[in-house]
Amino acid sequence: MAEERTLILVKPDGVATGHIGDVITRLERRRFKIEALKVTTATTEQLREHYKALVGKPYYPGIEKFMQSGPLVAIIASGTDIIECFHKMAGATNPAEAAVGTIRGDFGRAWGPGPIQNVVHSSDSQESAEREIPIWF
Repeated sequence: MAEERTLILVKPDGVATGHIGDVITRLERRRFKIEALKVTTATTEQLREHYKALVGKPYYPGIEKFMQSGPLVAIIASGTDIIECFHKMAGATNPAEAAVGTIRGDFGRAWGPGPIQNVVHSSDSQESAEREIPIWF
């Protein structure tokens, strides 16, 4: 079990529907530490760096448009095995497949064609976290 840091983004759909506090409450209930938090608007440069592996894909412009559709909340959180634990808390990427009780299962839903609007992003590994955190902080 390792002490880790992760990046969590409450995406524009999560902000617009009032779920910032829900995400923070779930982190605090698990006694994870919030090291930094800010409300921001994503720039094109941030998104292209963050989603570097997807930029050339035909669906990337939709992701960029969605992520710039409103403010988002960037959080650096830390704790023992937080990366795996928060992934379980977030639920499946597709909200239609996310279990009830997870962030995406409780607050997300399928919206049809276009980018998935699934409330939160979190780093998938320590390496990703260390790459992503400086993009947003």
